[in-house]
Amino acid sequence: MLRYGLPLFALLLSGCGATLVPQGGSRAPTVGYAPATRPQPGGVMGADARGLQRLFGAPRLDIRDPAARKLQFTNGQCVLDAYLYAPAANREPVVTHVDARNNAGEDMDWAFCAGLLRRR
Repeated sequence: MLRYGLPLFALLLSGCGATLVPQGGSRAPTVGYAPATRPQPGGVMGADARGLQRLFGAPRLDIRDPAARKLQFTNGQCVLDAYLYAPAANREPVVTHVDARNNAGEDMDWAFCAGLLRRR
């Protein structure tokens, strides 16, 4: 009896513990992007794909998925990745984020890279 009684007692006792309910107001942060509302000086942020191609020529890569589009431009000195998202349903995707790196793969200022790409 003692052999089964102790585990049974522990099992019954574990049901007496309080249930912790998370407090309201501490929701997980939403993930998203801040869309550019109008083209910024330099013509990159807020530009659509046609605008980028007017600035830099044909992209090296053009990757599309349902939510975003990535255009990559390079000139032997740097690589610029422009990420385009639609600001609203049925709207043309525009650049909301830009990354740049040198040929060694080290991060660099994207505006400087954009200037190098324009000089080709």
